[in-house]
Amino acid sequence: MEGATVTESGRVGAEPEAKRIDIISDTHGHLSPALLEQLEGADLIIHAGDITSEMDWEHLCAIAPIRGVLGNNDYYRDYGPEVQRLALFTYEGLRFAVAHYREDLPVDDVDVAVCGHTHRSRVLEMGGCLVVNPGSATFPRGSRGATMARMMVSAGEVLSLKIIDLE
Repeated sequence: MEGATVTESGRVGAEPEAKRIDIISDTHGHLSPALLEQLEGADLIIHAGDITSEMDWEHLCAIAPIRGVLGNNDYYRDYGPEVQRLALFTYEGLRFAVAHYREDLPVDDVDVAVCGHTHRSRVLEMGGCLVVNPGSATFPRGSRGATMARMMVSAGEVLSLKIIDLE
């Protein structure tokens, strides 16, 4: 019975399929070919702000469903009414918060918190919350090049999380 699980009732059921979340930030009006190639096949894209291009937002929306927030360079852009300073949502049984600034994240109330702004990738745990900064997909700071993050989730669990180098 490969690929199946037995439930408490003894019934055989399909294993829950993992979903792929690609996490990006600080694209600043440029979606590189390397980034676009990595995003193909994502089940969800999270953008932690500083998109700075309505055309790029539309391009990302055509690749996969997207949840995004406004960065400090986005306030005069129009990505639609759902793109605000903070996004709170549930996906695959996990509670997410997304904000451009780490300080704006309600880490005590969610399972996964995503931020950007620093242009440096970082992953840490704060209490029971996994905090992810994917770095910048376009203009990195520090010695590491352009990056994004990829998370695999299923049934309320983070199965894996990795930072992906785009260069």
